[in-house]
Amino acid sequence: MSLHQYVNTYGQDLLRRYGERVHKLAIHAGFTCPNRDGSKGRGGCTFCNNASFNPNARQPPPIAAQIEAGRRVLAKRTGARRFIAYFQAYTNTYDDVRNLARLYEAALSEPDVVGLSVGTRPDCVPPAVLDLLAGYRERGYEVWLELGLQSAFDDTLQRVNRGHGFAEYRDTLRAARGRGIPVCTHLIVGLPGEGRARALATLQRVLELGVDGLKLHPLHVVKGTRLANAWRRGEYRPLGFDDYVSIAADLVEQTPPEVVFHRLTGTAEARLLLAPAWCSRKWAVLNAIEGELARRQMAAAVGWPG
Repeated sequence: MSLHQYVNTYGQDLLRRYGERVHKLAIHAGFTCPNRDGSKGRGGCTFCNNASFNPNARQPPPIAAQIEAGRRVLAKRTGARRFIAYFQAYTNTYDDVRNLARLYEAALSEPDVVGLSVGTRPDCVPPAVLDLLAGYRERGYEVWLELGLQSAFDDTLQRVNRGHGFAEYRDTLRAARGRGIPVCTHLIVGLPGEGRARALATLQRVLELGVDGLKLHPLHVVKGTRLANAWRRGEYRPLGFDDYVSIAADLVEQTPPEVVFHRLTGTAEARLLLAPAWCSRKWAVLNAIEGELARRQMAAAVGWPG
């Protein structure tokens, strides 16, 4: 597949800069979330079941063991010899900074780990944490702060029980980039009450502030969530395959080429996924996005209607 001909993908960006394959290796470090432990709320976001992307959510193995298991799989599948430790599950800056340093450095102590990617919420990144991450950058490590925004509209964020607004995202983004920390922003397409217009408006608000990377996810309904209950009652209708492909292509086309796409779709395990069924077919979605971008490029070249 040649998606990188149309999209500035993270994999190709790393290949250019390191001269070899570098892969993200997902780590679950045992964090929780202020939207679950009562600090901001209970129950988490209406769509959230972290087991949908992390099978070790209850009792994660030690970080060294997770890295060893991940490197074996990735080395066999891709031939990768260097890795980025991706602190993925829940809110990976939600702890005392000394404990964060212990966990991050446990990953960085592995000789084939070249950096960190830290997933978190915009309202959980105090200055001390930003200073810690900036220090790793100064030591030559690859460091990304991944901020889960999902939508730039506060009414949507309230509807899905995010527990923060766009202002917290704006402030954290500026503080991180002011320290030289690149930011990857997560956006969800198909949130309740949102369609193409709001997805494009969210992108523009994010781009206006400045961002280094983007992750796109279609909203999928998984077991054990409030969204699943709404779907069963017929109160939420998931986005169709063709609609998602079209909107994702729109977002790619309106993004400056220097912004890196870390992801263009997301999947959930079959045992958890309720709807839409196409969210289990990652490569079908990616191939369709590539095909749509190629079709649009050809149409523009020959002057056909888009």
